[in-house]
Amino acid sequence: MKKIIFIVVAFFCLTSCVKKNFNYKIVKGLYDTVEIIRDSVGINHIYAKNQYDLFFTQGYAAAKDRLFQFEIWRRQANGTLAEILGEKEFSRDLGVRLFKFRGDIVKEMNHYHKDGVDIITAYTNGVNSYIEEVLNTPERLPIEFKILKIFPKKWTPEIVISRHQGLLGNIEQEFAIGNAVSKVGSEKVKELMWFHPKDPNLELDYKLKNINFSDSILFLYNSFRKKVSFDVVDIDLEYRSNNNVVKSQLNEDKQIDILSIGSNNWVLSEKKTLDGNTYMANDPHRTIAVPSLRYMVHLVAPGWNVIGGGEPEIPGISIGHNDYGAWGLTVFRTDGEDLYVYDLNPKNIFQYRYKDKWVDMKVIEEKIKIKNKPDKNVKLYYTHHGPVTYLDKKNNKAYAIRCAWLEIGGSPYLASLRMNQAKNWKDFKDACNYSNIPGENMLWADKKGNIGWQAVGIAPVRDNFSGLVPVPGDGRYEWNNYLEIIKKPNKYNPKSGFIATANQNLTPDDYKHWNSIGFLWSDPFRGDRINKILSSNSKINFKEMRSLQIDYFSVPASILTKYLKPLKFKGIVLKAKERLENWDYELNPNSIEAAIYVVWENEIKKLANEKFIPKKINIYIKEIQLKKIIDWIVNPGYKFGKDSKKSRDDFLKLAFRNAIDFLINRLGSDIEKWKYGQKDLKHSYIRHYFSGLVKKEIQDKLDLGPIARGGNGYTIGSTGNNFAQSSGASFRIIVNTGDWDAAIGTNTPGQSGNPESYFYSNLYDSWANDKYFPVYFSKEKVSQFKYNEIVLRPN
Repeated sequence: MKKIIFIVVAFFCLTSCVKKNFNYKIVKGLYDTVEIIRDSVGINHIYAKNQYDLFFTQGYAAAKDRLFQFEIWRRQANGTLAEILGEKEFSRDLGVRLFKFRGDIVKEMNHYHKDGVDIITAYTNGVNSYIEEVLNTPERLPIEFKILKIFPKKWTPEIVISRHQGLLGNIEQEFAIGNAVSKVGSEKVKELMWFHPKDPNLELDYKLKNINFSDSILFLYNSFRKKVSFDVVDIDLEYRSNNNVVKSQLNEDKQIDILSIGSNNWVLSEKKTLDGNTYMANDPHRTIAVPSLRYMVHLVAPGWNVIGGGEPEIPGISIGHNDYGAWGLTVFRTDGEDLYVYDLNPKNIFQYRYKDKWVDMKVIEEKIKIKNKPDKNVKLYYTHHGPVTYLDKKNNKAYAIRCAWLEIGGSPYLASLRMNQAKNWKDFKDACNYSNIPGENMLWADKKGNIGWQAVGIAPVRDNFSGLVPVPGDGRYEWNNYLEIIKKPNKYNPKSGFIATANQNLTPDDYKHWNSIGFLWSDPFRGDRINKILSSNSKINFKEMRSLQIDYFSVPASILTKYLKPLKFKGIVLKAKERLENWDYELNPNSIEAAIYVVWENEIKKLANEKFIPKKINIYIKEIQLKKIIDWIVNPGYKFGKDSKKSRDDFLKLAFRNAIDFLINRLGSDIEKWKYGQKDLKHSYIRHYFSGLVKKEIQDKLDLGPIARGGNGYTIGSTGNNFAQSSGASFRIIVNTGDWDAAIGTNTPGQSGNPESYFYSNLYDSWANDKYFPVYFSKEKVSQFKYNEIVLRPN
């Protein structure tokens, strides 16, 4: 009898649970029913009966999770932020209009997939369907809309193909190098920067040697590219902070070495793994933010079965796997921008000199709406090279930027749509040929045992200039078209049994198309560490893949501490030095040795910048790469002058003393309290857009942290070089192609951007503690670990 009662109770519990977690919903715009199973970590698994409904639902579900992020993206993409934030955003909107894609929108969308128009239109229709739905019940809008007193607006395909948030090129470096060369000469600049594998020509053209490249030249470009920020006046009074002074960011010690930001990925062939399957691991290193830059989703329909992550505002999957193989990406630095300088006609400043003729600039007129101000009518000017960013009427000069990413196919990551359906290496490589932006190392591993690497990204062919300094726009410095993407460096099934990339230079010595390859690469430390571990004779298991992805071993520490050992100190400085003598070079949270070393490393870089960068160019060349500094330390005769070893040792001693002074001032004189991974030294604190601007009880819901972190920008487990982590691997994935359900991942702080959602921050703590969650692929596993389930029905 007891057994029968138990069965009956269990049945009613089961059925009531099912009813609670399963429901139907009418959604305007669908053709057929679509099932969405949300798993326990927040990933939506979408099961559609046709392609249109699949991407419609991806847009619908993503907008539901990230509506405020979508609205800010939309306004960034079409240049309408001044409508809600006032005149301070006018220059951004002007820059956005100036750099807007103005080509054939149909050809543009169909570049990314043969059904590109249908897919992207379906996606935006899904976004708009959710926007219509939520506007009928505006009380359901996320709190950010209420804080700004705004409402979301509809999307168009032009929003999806915007370039505003892409990793686009090197124009700021080009501008800085050009300025530095004009002041100290090309040889001095080459001393300070790490150009390789070839020696670039940095000489300025004779026409430009006496030009002062002012900041005004890149003002509109930088306005177009800058992050959105808010002021207290933007906040509705009901939600506004009572404090008159906005709180400063915790990462006031922000590092500026952009080349230390990067990503890792690697693939292993069957001969390198214990179970005989191929593996793929990827952890792109970008901004750590709330909501997360990446959004994870599973897309299933006839012809589609793909799971992974990508930017939430675009359809498809950028990084992940399908039924056949897995792929990942890291940056392959590609220079797709150049700054051109023109002579203007003194009688008509809207004419520029090109090939001994005066040529009229193209003019486009736009109207920009500004909150609480009259609309502004503006004129945008273009040369045949591209957008004119500055008209110097006083000196009769104009400056324009040629942008490879304004060509058809320049929207970041959208070409992943073709990769999502790849069944083998040939399919994948063919898909890579459409991936114009950004420049990336695409890696592939498939269930048949194959691995491959293809560098992608639209690459201008420069036959007579390096692209690293500005050039005259008179017709003598032109791109000789673009290199076909599949002619960029690549590799397939190498004898080593693995391929790994970490933003370092990987171009083989016998490569032929050097006029399309860049000269600036990340420090090699992450790549060297990965290669060393994967080159070992032992075979790797899946658990070791995870350990490698979060590895905190510091290659620079293993080099630099050797030069600290013979140096003489006293007192607390000596005690600090002794802590490093038998250290394992691991930058682990709570490690005192890690704290001492990282602060010393920072002081070495700071002192090197002060000592070696001439003051007249330190606003242009702000930092020397650590690789370059270490080379000088290892071979001091090159840079430290007479009695070079003593000079080098004095330099290291001063940096170490400064480091200990820093730690004492920040954490006190008790060495036992100098732990790496604490609020005042190394931590993650993710601030919302409105942090410091809203009332404390609201801010407490929006901001996340602090939580202890390990590593830095030079460890495989990259956490950036700020003490308050602002970059690193927010999203990770590791895939075993022999068992798709064995895949694991991270995505901080959560899938949702709505602070009221459980999925806003549910993944933050586990990410900060380097833990992973399962990324299930089979419907059986997904159903076992579902959070809820919904069936969408057409109206």
